[in-house]
Amino acid sequence: MIRVVVVDDELLVRSGFQLILNLAPDIDVVATADGPRALDVIALHHPDVVLLDIRMPGKDGLSILHELRVAPERPVVAMLTTFDSDEYIATALRNGAAGFLLKDTDPEQLPQLVRTLHGGGVVLSPTVSSTVVDRYLSAGADQAGRDLVGLLTHREREVLVLLADGLSNAEIGGRLFLSVGTVKDHVSAILAKFDVGTRVQASLLAQRAGLLHDTERPAR
Repeated sequence: MIRVVVVDDELLVRSGFQLILNLAPDIDVVATADGPRALDVIALHHPDVVLLDIRMPGKDGLSILHELRVAPERPVVAMLTTFDSDEYIATALRNGAAGFLLKDTDPEQLPQLVRTLHGGGVVLSPTVSSTVVDRYLSAGADQAGRDLVGLLTHREREVLVLLADGLSNAEIGGRLFLSVGTVKDHVSAILAKFDVGTRVQASLLAQRAGLLHDTERPAR
């Protein structure tokens, strides 16, 4: 079972996500919380995935995300927002968020997005605007990104393209006929060469470098 905690200041949102996700046979929303109670609830329940609202009174999502970065058992965190151009998204990505979801995400898609997060995949709302990417990466990052991509091996580039498409480690392994352990090794090497901490950051660098437009996807 994938253990999930939902953090939002609105009870209706927490209850809605809990109801939708608990219908999936492999997902268990073990708890929900508002901002002030979030860290205690997460420490108590040890979730695999945390869905965390960015904007909350009392204690906002960015503060909680920052504290979770040093947690002994750090869960995968995706930010919840009502705006695809939220000014805080770039900061959240820099601070280790595995992606972000709009609160009006299609309920039928939500369980699979949680599975993707749990499997190590990248989750970004399909409506993410170019302004979010531009806010995350400086306007002059294109050449720097191409220089970093040049450090990758051919196999690492293949892994990065599929990673940026949102595939989990297992899905990447199946596409490239690699073990999950080997995929993890390639991902670790990519993050080290890019000097970034998350798959999302690596994906955005690849996007700005033009790798996602220039590279053919491995055959399905």
